[in-house]
Amino acid sequence: MKFDILSSIPKGFGDYFDQSVIGRARQRGIIDVKIYDIRDWAHDKHRKIDDSPFGGGPGMVIKIQPIYDAVEFLKSKTTHLSSDRKNNKSKSGTRVILFSTRGKLFTQNEAKRLSKYKNLILICGRYEGVDERVAKHIADEEISVGDFILSGGEIPAMIVVDAVSRFVPGVLGKNESLEEIKGSYPTYTRPEIFYPNKKSKGWKTPKILMLGDHHKIKEWREKNS
Repeated sequence: MKFDILSSIPKGFGDYFDQSVIGRARQRGIIDVKIYDIRDWAHDKHRKIDDSPFGGGPGMVIKIQPIYDAVEFLKSKTTHLSSDRKNNKSKSGTRVILFSTRGKLFTQNEAKRLSKYKNLILICGRYEGVDERVAKHIADEEISVGDFILSGGEIPAMIVVDAVSRFVPGVLGKNESLEEIKGSYPTYTRPEIFYPNKKSKGWKTPKILMLGDHHKIKEWREKNS
């Protein structure tokens, strides 16, 4: 699976995608994550991608032209370009997503749905926003990661790549690692009793986990999931 991320601050991602589960999946060729600078598609020598909004108001708006050109370039790299936007699905396996506070809430079910695509193109907004024609004519959908405001779409892009990648076969060591399969329950490891200081009575691990009765442990985990 391939993730193409369009951002005005590509260095803002740091080396997150090189670490842990995502990093190993990239090294093994299971997923591919590429980050592109929207300014590479600007038409002027100053690589300007924003302008003041029509009608006045504070802030600057990212222009449609560099985003349009960037998305067209990324789509041209795929072998099948036909899509069916009306039925909310892509025949090419490519889905263009714009991060927006007005978008559909991103959930675990949404992550699973998006994992069915071969290629996700993620558009990260910034400044006062993105020209609305990007949402209307370029993006297949808008996504919000929560009921709060961020400075840009970079953190949402990291969330989407991480959550979606977990559904791609081979990314996780074991399919049972998916929390919707095993559940989300309290976990403990050594030491059995932790003493934060000499006067403390110690913070204990539940005895049920130390008895070796896997049936009872399973029941305990299901009860606490």
